[in-house]
Amino acid sequence: MITKEKVNIKPGKLFIDGKWVDSVSGKTFNTINPATEEVLTMVAEGDREDIDHAVKAARKAFEEGPWRKTDARDRGKILLKIMDLIEKNKEELAWLETLDNGKPISETTTADIPLVLDCLLYYAGWADKIHGETIPVRGEFLNYTIREPVGVVGQIIPWNFPLLMAVWKIAPAIACGNTMVLKPAEQTPLSALRLGEFSQEAGLPDGVLNIVTGYGPTAGAALAEHMDVDKIAFTGEYITGRLIMQAASKNLKRVSLELGGKSPNIVFADSDIDSAVNGAMTGIFFNQGEVCCAGSRLFLEKSIHDEFVDKLSDKASSLRVGNPEDAGTQMGAQISKEQFDKILGYIDSGKQEGAKLVTGGERCGNKGYFIKPTVFDEVNNNMKIAREEIFGPVVSAITFDDVDDMVRKSNFSIYGLAAAVWTKDIKKAHKLARELKAGTIWINTYNTFDAASPFGGFKQSGFGRELGIHTLELYTQVKSVWINLGN
Repeated sequence: MITKEKVNIKPGKLFIDGKWVDSVSGKTFNTINPATEEVLTMVAEGDREDIDHAVKAARKAFEEGPWRKTDARDRGKILLKIMDLIEKNKEELAWLETLDNGKPISETTTADIPLVLDCLLYYAGWADKIHGETIPVRGEFLNYTIREPVGVVGQIIPWNFPLLMAVWKIAPAIACGNTMVLKPAEQTPLSALRLGEFSQEAGLPDGVLNIVTGYGPTAGAALAEHMDVDKIAFTGEYITGRLIMQAASKNLKRVSLELGGKSPNIVFADSDIDSAVNGAMTGIFFNQGEVCCAGSRLFLEKSIHDEFVDKLSDKASSLRVGNPEDAGTQMGAQISKEQFDKILGYIDSGKQEGAKLVTGGERCGNKGYFIKPTVFDEVNNNMKIAREEIFGPVVSAITFDDVDDMVRKSNFSIYGLAAAVWTKDIKKAHKLARELKAGTIWINTYNTFDAASPFGGFKQSGFGRELGIHTLELYTQVKSVWINLGN
C-alpha cells in the first residue's frame, strides 16, 4: 500500500506536443496543501504565448498527425490503457488529490478515483460506436450522415474534483477523435499533470492532449479567445461562464458550460426521515460542500421540521473534521484562503439577515482552511445565503406547508443544476420531477452519479451535458452527404 511519503510530488512543467517544457516566461507558481497551508511544489505558469504553442500543437496533431487516421477502436484501446495505468496507480493518485485539494483520503479512494475509472471505461466503449445514419430522402438520391470530431478543443476545469473533471472532458473528446488543450485549475494542477504522463505512456500521439497550467485571467482567457480553437468546454462559476461566451464569440467556437447551483433538497413528511437526513448530509457536506450541485437549500415540510433539524444538526456537529490524511476524517479543508474567507463571509451574512445558526458557523482548528459543518434554520428564500452559491459546508433550512408555493420558491433561482425530492408517494415524486427546473432530479437519493447518465444545468447553471451519450454531441459535428443515383 502506498503511503503519503511515497507520493512523487515534483515541480510541474507544461505538457505541449508530447514534451514537458517550462513556460515561455519562465514564471512559476506554488500549489498549496490547504490542510497545512504549506507549499507542495511549484508549477509552471503558462500564459497567452504558451496557450498559442499548445493550440498549434493540437491543430497540427489533428490535421497532419497520425491521430486523424487512428481507428476508432484503437482510440478506445488508448482510453483503456489510460484507465489501466490509473488503476495501477490509484493509491498514489488518491493521495495526490487529497494533498493538493484538501479532501479526505476516504473520499478520494472511494469516490474520485472509482468515478474516474468508470468514466474512462464508459467512453472507451463508445469510441467505435459513434456513427451516422442513412436518411430516406425524396428522389433518386442516397443521403447519409457522417459524425466527425469537432477539431481542437479547449477545456478548462475546476478545483473541486480535479482528476475527475479532467477525465469527464478528455475521455469523450478522445473517443470522438478530437485534440485538446487542457487548462487545470491553478489551485489543483498536480493530478492533471500526472494524467498527461499516463496519456503519453498509453500511446496517445504527441499533440493530442496538451496541458497548460496557469491562471484563469491569463491562460484560461487566452484559450477561450484563441481563434484556432473550435470548441471550449468549461466547468466553474457562472460569471466566468459569461466571459467565456463573450470570448468565444470572436470566432463563433462552440461552447458548453457546466456552472454553479443552488439546488433545492425537498423533504416531505411521508418520507423516510432518517434516510432523508443522511441524504441531506451527503448533499451538503460531501467534499466540504465544494460541489456545484450541493443541496444547499433544504425545504422541510412543516410537520417534520423540528425533528429533521434536530437530527441533522446532531449529525453535522458530530462529523469528524480535520486532517484529510486520516482514514477516519469525514470532512477536510476548503480549497484556499480565498474560499475559506468567502464561506465565513456568507455565514456572517446569514447571521446579520436574521437566520438562526443551529450548529457550526466557525473555523475548526488553528491551522488549515477548515470550517465546521454549518446548519442555518429560519431562513427566508430571499436571504443572501439562500440565493447565492456559497460552495461550502453551509445548508439553509426553509419550512413549507404549501407544495405549490414550495415549487415556486425552489424554482426561484438563477440556477437550475439539480434538485432532490424525498417522499414515499411515487405520483408526487414524478410530478415534482417534471415541475422542478433542473438538469438532474434525484428521488430519495442525493449526489448519485454514473458515467452513462447525463449531467448539466438549466438557466445560469449552463448548457450542454457532461457524461452519457449526450456529451458526444458536444465533441462531434454532423456532415450530410448526397449521392445522385439517377440518370
